[in-house]
Amino acid sequence: MTTPTTADAALPRAPLSDGQRVFAIFAASSGNLVEWYDFYVYAFTAIYFAPAFFPADDPTIQLLNSAAVFAIGFLMRPIGGWVFGRIADRYGRRRSMIISVLMMCMGSLVIACLPTYATIGALAPLLLLLARMAQGLSVGGEYGTSATYMSEVAKAGRRGFFGSFQYVTLIGGQLLASLVILILALVLSTEEMRAWGWRIPFFIGAATAVIALFLRRTLEETLTDQARKREEAGSLLALLRRHPRAFITVLGFTAGGSLIFYTFTTYMQKYLINTAHMETRSANIVMTSALFVYMCLQPPFGALSDRIGRRNSMLLFGGLATVVTVPLLTALGSVSNPWTAFVLIMIALAVISLYTSISGLVKAELFPAEVRALGVGFAYALANAVFGGSAEYVALLFKSVGAEAWFFWYVSIMCAIAFVVAVVMRDSRKGGYLQGEHVD
Repeated sequence: MTTPTTADAALPRAPLSDGQRVFAIFAASSGNLVEWYDFYVYAFTAIYFAPAFFPADDPTIQLLNSAAVFAIGFLMRPIGGWVFGRIADRYGRRRSMIISVLMMCMGSLVIACLPTYATIGALAPLLLLLARMAQGLSVGGEYGTSATYMSEVAKAGRRGFFGSFQYVTLIGGQLLASLVILILALVLSTEEMRAWGWRIPFFIGAATAVIALFLRRTLEETLTDQARKREEAGSLLALLRRHPRAFITVLGFTAGGSLIFYTFTTYMQKYLINTAHMETRSANIVMTSALFVYMCLQPPFGALSDRIGRRNSMLLFGGLATVVTVPLLTALGSVSNPWTAFVLIMIALAVISLYTSISGLVKAELFPAEVRALGVGFAYALANAVFGGSAEYVALLFKSVGAEAWFFWYVSIMCAIAFVVAVVMRDSRKGGYLQGEHVD
């Protein structure tokens, strides 16, 4: 395992101006937003289309089936993290990001046009599964590559602030998905949403991917010829042999961070409806409002990490998340007032912001340029597939056997593990690979 002491080779061929830097962040972020919008639309529309693909008398069983397909999409992420990480480290970040957004577009278009179970029988859920697998492959590569790219173009001393825009657009994708569903739910009846209205968000996602494609084609490449020609560039074997500590650190952070993130975002809508018995439209309004405020919190929390250090931000996240998770989920399970639900959710999301605002950056600082996208993307996707992607399914499974509170403790324990990882991690201000890179 090597120790970073000097700038690595992830520098642009020519120094970027402030204007170029801002545009690069914007262009990369736009594709990130489209990718995550397409991915989350599934979670927000599942409550409407579940009966069309998984006919059953019990609504909870229908949601379990749709959540299982959602989780399988996550299981494709490690493959995507490996494939696209290798592409990014050997052939360039730009090429990897262009391919990933095209693949996501294809998956959304297929779902939008997919016949239901009543039309083609068991083939319908099978095709839905294949489309989700393609989307999972795409988004598995998106995270690591976009995190790497944004960390490399961000200005030294302000990487926390600029790097936070990865989650601004990731949450923005969720917010846009939630907002589209909210508008459709206000315009269309529940019957119309279940019949055909749920398809509209997928068509929107496929169309906006074209804009993201054109923006990403203008990006400046940050991987130098020197870095891409190294023998270990994009090598999984070299990654695991030379950087095992960094790899395990990313796994530990992602396990707790992703689990609590998906618990209080994608699953929370269903939790408010199925457990707190809140009216569907009220739950949609609460989550749309919460996601908007959460999105706005990312830059301030990213800037905070520039002042106190990435390690301290992660210590605060792990410690606070361990303490507040069980009380907040318990209170939300019996909440009846939407305003009270909003406040409780925002407490959780403020704590989670300590992690999400620097999620990609803190991981990118652990790896050198030649394996950075692979190291961030593959390790993140692996832990995300196991813990983040299964969050809804595990929560609903515990609920179906009458032990929903066990899920609260499960989330809390995983956040405690993230805290332990933060305790033993190296402070990036004293030895991160990006430290000292001359990007001004």
